[in-house]
Amino acid sequence: MTNDILGLAGKKVVVAGVANKRSVGFAIGKALVEAGCEPIYLVRTETRRDELIGRLPRLPEQEAPAVHVCDVEDAARIEAVAREIGEAHGELAGLVHSIAFANYERGVQPFHETHRDDFLQAVQISAFSLVELSRALKPHLANDASVVTISISTTRMASENYGYMAPVKAALDSAIAFLAKSFSKDTSVRFNAVKAGLLKTSSSAGIPGYLDSYLFAEMSILRGRALETREVADTALFLLSPRSSGINGQGIVVDAGMELNYFDSAIVTAATRPE
Repeated sequence: MTNDILGLAGKKVVVAGVANKRSVGFAIGKALVEAGCEPIYLVRTETRRDELIGRLPRLPEQEAPAVHVCDVEDAARIEAVAREIGEAHGELAGLVHSIAFANYERGVQPFHETHRDDFLQAVQISAFSLVELSRALKPHLANDASVVTISISTTRMASENYGYMAPVKAALDSAIAFLAKSFSKDTSVRFNAVKAGLLKTSSSAGIPGYLDSYLFAEMSILRGRALETREVADTALFLLSPRSSGINGQGIVVDAGMELNYFDSAIVTAATRPE
């Protein structure tokens, strides 16, 4: 019997953005299933759906998980998939937005050299898609549904290799507040972000110089051990649940204390007086 302490058993949540087993979306799907909640997955292509359908977490009584295809760069497809989901699955308890993309094919460049096309594409996929998905799925969301997006721990640190994606994530963070406000006119739907520290995911592997940043983050974390994708998923699960009903329009930092420890004596010594 499922321990329904989170109040999610028997409910359905859309999880948008699963690339593979290392994705945050995959970990959230697993956490939802453990809570007795059915994930309804959105993936970018039919090929990805075919690759993942036998691997995605699903409830024991399901023969196969529910997987829908939606490229969020296609506005018409967003509207169509929302109708499909509503017709096939009924009322939704929540939406997880775990979608991000940046074109790093040009390598690391100074921020002022960012190409317009790259920046606007990243905004569309990584930030505005949350607005579009929320609007399209609104008729199918329960009045007290919860929407959770995956952001980054800080957008105020000018990491050169992360480049223009930090301003894009800042737009995502701001959208959370504005969505919470606009939905409050006629619903009690909540919007929050999990602001994750550095993780080992397939998408992060495509960021130039990410490994060095990841190793530095691990040194900075108070416990001396890197953040786990599961920890981000667990926070998202809490925000999706009625247990977090008093949290709205917020960003919850999940970085295992990294931001507190940049002036650790060992790190300072290694930077200023290397042997």
